[in-house]
Amino acid sequence: MEKIRLPMAMSLKEKVDRGETLNDFDIRFLEEVSRDSQEIRGLLERHPEWNELASKILHLYKEITDKAVENAKNAQPRLSPRE
Repeated sequence: MEKIRLPMAMSLKEKVDRGETLNDFDIRFLEEVSRDSQEIRGLLERHPEWNELASKILHLYKEITDKAVENAKNAQPRLSPRE
């Protein structure tokens, strides 16, 4: 987590905070994280001491996703109405 996923998440956070959009690799990374988060629920039930950390990390991914969606919407070309 701390050697791959956390640095990648921080890099994505910086990217979306600059107003950039995510590329296919970035999106696949977030999809993988989402799948994995579903699989670790049992682990968190057995180790409730990790819940706070897991919650913070999931919140970070949500912030990245929300900002990425906003950036993607803003990056779409706007059509001007016909006169």
